[in-house]
Amino acid sequence: MRLQKLLNGIEILETNAPMDLEIGGVRYSSRDVAAGDLFVAVPGYATDGHKYIPDAVQRGAAVVLCERETPETVPWVRVRSSREALSKLGANWYGDPSEKMQVIGVTGTNGKTSVTYLLKALLENAIGAKVGLIGTICNLIGDEVLETERTTPESFDLQGLLAKMADAGCTHVVMEVSSHALFLHRAANIHFRVGAFTNLTEDHLDFHKTMEEYGKAKAILFRHCDRGVFNVNDPASKTMIDGSTCSVYTVGVERDADLRAEEIELGADHIEMNVFEGRQRAHIRLGIPGRFTVGNALIALGIARRLDIPLAEAAEALSLAKPVKGRIEVVPTPGKDYTVLIDYAHTPDGMEKILRSVRDFCKGRLIAVFGCGGDRDRTKRPVMGQIAVRLADLVIVTSDNPRTEEPRAIINDILAGISGTETPVLVEENRRKAIRLAMRIAQKDDVIVLAGKGHETYQVIGTEKTHLDEREEVAAALCETEESR
Repeated sequence: MRLQKLLNGIEILETNAPMDLEIGGVRYSSRDVAAGDLFVAVPGYATDGHKYIPDAVQRGAAVVLCERETPETVPWVRVRSSREALSKLGANWYGDPSEKMQVIGVTGTNGKTSVTYLLKALLENAIGAKVGLIGTICNLIGDEVLETERTTPESFDLQGLLAKMADAGCTHVVMEVSSHALFLHRAANIHFRVGAFTNLTEDHLDFHKTMEEYGKAKAILFRHCDRGVFNVNDPASKTMIDGSTCSVYTVGVERDADLRAEEIELGADHIEMNVFEGRQRAHIRLGIPGRFTVGNALIALGIARRLDIPLAEAAEALSLAKPVKGRIEVVPTPGKDYTVLIDYAHTPDGMEKILRSVRDFCKGRLIAVFGCGGDRDRTKRPVMGQIAVRLADLVIVTSDNPRTEEPRAIINDILAGISGTETPVLVEENRRKAIRLAMRIAQKDDVIVLAGKGHETYQVIGTEKTHLDEREEVAAALCETEESR
């Protein structure tokens, strides 16, 4: 692609590069540069791409796009923001793939994954759509699984993924859109047909510093979509709506909203409710337990209505959706009279939602096993501890991706929030042993909630990932029990 076409729509401050130059590829890591490529020097938080301009040039970069430190040995283009430019470069290079499909973005602290999976199933069941999915667990093209490292890929890679989905015949793409992705322009230059807001609770304050800034990052989505769906049960919805440029559609549980849920019934293995839109009414029975499933289902249904799918058809299709891995997932425990659940709850709000949801159907004791991630927001650790001892009958504090922090130091931060509690609290730093401890303690009708890992099948200790699948650990603990008899 010629440089002039590649740079279309990008504000250029100055350049000495010939616009008819043929570019072989676009790279933002100097290690990937090949002869004839455009290298984009992106300032980052861990390192600065400008430091690697000499390496990129040595590897054969034909042009360097940068904010400063223009090289003397190759043509260069200077822009105000390399990160913003990288997003537009991706859209230009791959031919604006988001214009070829209907792209739906879901943002919020909790519920993004569940909503996207529910919506994918709804679209497939209701209109036979081929759906691409981009999110925390993995990326999907129909049923094809693509592994992922982050919720929203880097902007250039994201455009490439969208192009792959378009080439594969996807008609719709549903994607989780993180606050990082919005703030760092990873999701820029994507045409979102619909954007949806789930909720805003404490998380990522190590990055955004304040809840106000965190909310502002989330709100960016609603200046880049045609239609918005907002959960009015969350107070932050007002901020999202006030800053939006899209048309507004509200959903709420027993609230005044465009789409509302009433007459809710919560079971141990399902939720049931009636939904109303004006004079229209539809019934949903969804085989995924938990009070928060009601809200997630309502948002998915609201998105379907914004895509002009009739309410009755959307409700019927949604009722066929299956549980999402790692979201209030029931782990088989054959021969035992207690229940083990795995959930990705790793924020104060997520912890409160899962424990309250389990309370709705738990007949015995509620046993919570959880930890907090290292090198992340420390302020939520004592808060999660407080929530655990308030809502559970027994708490086991353990590790959850300690990364480069000392696991015991993280645990101490959690314990600082729960001193003086009457709820029994046990500490077992080793997560494998903590799971076994919970299972030894469990009695008839108890529910054990393994919170934090969800779909993850690893622990991050130091900078290395080590295998840890909680489903395997539960199965292994059951085998060990049988062998010891």
